[in-house]
Amino acid sequence: MTDNIEQATLAGGCFWCIEAAFNSLQGIIKAESGYMGGTTDNPSYEQVCQGDTGHAEVVQLTFDSNIISYRDILEIFFTLHDPTQLNRQGNDIGSQYRSAIFYHTQAQKEAAEQIIAEMSANNTWPQAIVTEVVQQQTLYSGEQYHQGYFKNNPENQYCQAVVSPKLAKFKQKFAEKLK
Repeated sequence: MTDNIEQATLAGGCFWCIEAAFNSLQGIIKAESGYMGGTTDNPSYEQVCQGDTGHAEVVQLTFDSNIISYRDILEIFFTLHDPTQLNRQGNDIGSQYRSAIFYHTQAQKEAAEQIIAEMSANNTWPQAIVTEVVQQQTLYSGEQYHQGYFKNNPENQYCQAVVSPKLAKFKQKFAEKLK
């Protein structure tokens, strides 16, 4: 990566929601859905969904830090999911839906720990934040049909019920940062 092109890897429930939101932001070069944090090499979606590989559904971002900062990415990330739910997001239950920040550098680790400490001190959330802050591991790309899933499948029932409302709220809050 060049000095201003960086990566961030985030897990916040179903990767369709996170990926769709970040793909719409200025400064995001690429948002790739995949799996990280487990013990099985090259897991399939079906294996990850069974919950026994240890992987989380993640989105790995490639971004231009001259346009969007890592701090901004984290602030947006914490509005896209509930970081107080352990191993779930809404009706999606299992460790594959956990909240996690997979840091790529020491500076990212410190930034993640700082924002979590700030939100905890400010009681931003009514319960304790359970987001893991762990070193990035091998990213296993999600199957091709998961890439751009919401964009390619807006009529899907899950997309209609879960992703669309989240994106509408997200776009209202971050309108000035949209592409």
